[in-house]
Amino acid sequence: MINNFIYEQPVKIYFGKGFLSKLDEVLDEIGSETCVLVTSKFFAPKADEILKKSKKLKAVFSGVVPNPLLSGAEEVVKLIKENSADTVIALGGGSSIDTAKFAAACAYSEKTPHELYLKQDFPKKVAKIVAIPTTSGTGSEVTKVSVISHGNEKKSIHNPAFMPTAAIVDPLLTMSVPARTTMITGIDAFTHAIEAYWSVNHQPITDGFAIQSIRLIIENLEKAYSEPDEESKTNMAYASLLAGLAFALPKTAACHACSFPLSANYHLPHGEACALTLDSLMLLNNSQRLEELSKQVGAESTEKLAEYIRHLKEISGLCTKLSELGEVDIDMLSRESAKHPLMANNPVKLTEDDLRKMFEKLR
Repeated sequence: MINNFIYEQPVKIYFGKGFLSKLDEVLDEIGSETCVLVTSKFFAPKADEILKKSKKLKAVFSGVVPNPLLSGAEEVVKLIKENSADTVIALGGGSSIDTAKFAAACAYSEKTPHELYLKQDFPKKVAKIVAIPTTSGTGSEVTKVSVISHGNEKKSIHNPAFMPTAAIVDPLLTMSVPARTTMITGIDAFTHAIEAYWSVNHQPITDGFAIQSIRLIIENLEKAYSEPDEESKTNMAYASLLAGLAFALPKTAACHACSFPLSANYHLPHGEACALTLDSLMLLNNSQRLEELSKQVGAESTEKLAEYIRHLKEISGLCTKLSELGEVDIDMLSRESAKHPLMANNPVKLTEDDLRKMFEKLR
């Protein structure tokens, strides 16, 4: 029996190879007049190319860093105000999109970005956001989440102000992504899909997105990592989009809760931090429902699905042991993970002691 549910997805999605060339057409459709673009140094040349071609783009900020900083968003807000921009375009991975989202939400506020970071009382009037992902992993182009760091604090903020107006998913943009990044972001997408499926807030539509995403990742991630071609990259771009749609409403759970102290304190890239605990948490969360999911996506069992994740980490040299990070405070990791708000979405209620035992096994 299907239970009652409410589903909403306001983002207009443009998916297809070469869609980036239609950027100005998309901007016309959503009523954008003046834009600024947010990206990282890696995609700065592509951003400059867009700047020369687009009639609407007036300025580029290319200072986004992994685990994006509030200071970067502050610089983007300055650009928005200097150019009287009504739209922020994000070109890049999750860090660029998160920076653009936060800046767009602060654009017309009388409060400073720092004040909004602390209180999260964003105004109703915000700049439009066009998200153009260049990696297949975050799904940020279809969610109202922005992850921003300031000092030693890393916040995952959920707010309607962060929901993009449009998303341009052009798989050709992922062709130049390094192999290691392909794997890290691919496992991030896998984590989004599996956590959306096991979240206590899951529902039939998001379950469908999650199942299809997991199937596509199993069929394409290893190829996209080791012998990338347009087919595997396109399938991974679609899988990442589906995973974003899958977790946008149910939200993620224990794996993401554990990733925050790992990234904030030991500087693991977000997807790699998720990958570190994913296979362990699969087994801790195992249930008849997960066993059935495993069979649906072509694995014999949850254990086999967990083995697949371990295999991906091993072939790509991702972190598999806490000892690889140097001296690690397991008590702190357990405490911070246990109290993270996303832990409430986990199907199994994991205590600080449960998490300590898990981290000890990963030492």
